[in-house]
Amino acid sequence: MSGVTDLPFRQLAFRFGAGLVVTEMVASRELVFNAAESWSRLKGAGLNPHMVQLAGREARWLAEAAVIAEANGADIIDINMGCPAKKVIGGYAGSALMREPDHALSLIEATVKAVKIPVTVKMRLGWDETSINAPEIAARAEAAGVQLITVHGRTRMQFYEGRADWDAIAAVRDAIRIPLIANGDVETVEDAHEILRRSGADAVMVGRGCQGRPWHAGVLAGHAGPEADEIPGLVVEHYKMMLEHYGPDVGVRHARKHLGWYLDRHSPDLTPQAKAAIMTSKDSDFVAEAMEQAVSGSRDVTTRQEAA
Repeated sequence: MSGVTDLPFRQLAFRFGAGLVVTEMVASRELVFNAAESWSRLKGAGLNPHMVQLAGREARWLAEAAVIAEANGADIIDINMGCPAKKVIGGYAGSALMREPDHALSLIEATVKAVKIPVTVKMRLGWDETSINAPEIAARAEAAGVQLITVHGRTRMQFYEGRADWDAIAAVRDAIRIPLIANGDVETVEDAHEILRRSGADAVMVGRGCQGRPWHAGVLAGHAGPEADEIPGLVVEHYKMMLEHYGPDVGVRHARKHLGWYLDRHSPDLTPQAKAAIMTSKDSDFVAEAMEQAVSGSRDVTTRQEAA
């Protein structure tokens, strides 16, 4: 997930037992042209296996980016055909590729030929309800050498509205022999078992369900999550990891979405004034202290800024 599954987030998820973690979506052309953000997203820092997700519209850039990723430690290349964001589909990448199966296959074929490591594909059910073509595209991708398919049980036009259709993923299972991962609206262990039963998939991918709890994928896989009294310290650790990864100025801003998710999940009764103080502060020491207080159960937090 762009802006979410950065290196600090993946490190925490992996520590708590996630079987496979995937980089943020890396724009292939920007990586080839040495964009700093793309190179930052490429980092694996010893995570094994290191799975890099690439997005793009042109076979040349996807293939070259895959070669770069492989040379810099990637163990698996994932092609993004599932992102519904307007910025991505506006460039005719992500889930926009579901509208052009022939063109999508040309990208897949070029990427598979360019590298020696496995190539996988993440997709949606189709562009809209009148064009459910995931089974067809998955079968053609398998024939082209793709070794794993992940399907989110919505069309692009559904975005994240309604409920993911776990039963519809079963048609992809019937169309391919390679491993299938099912994705969409998995919040609980019961959800994980049910999506596997209804889709026939081999594994489950969790996305938004991990926001505010990066340990959640590991919990769904049967590993122990943090005890309640450990969560405040983990939140502060995650915050400091982001500051180190991005640098203090960028890190303070980038962390805010994660802080908001932590507060929503673990401190829903926090006063609006306290939440606003945390979310707008540029003082990293204050933010760390206030987050620890809030996630520990305080409905209000001490704001040194107001006292100053």
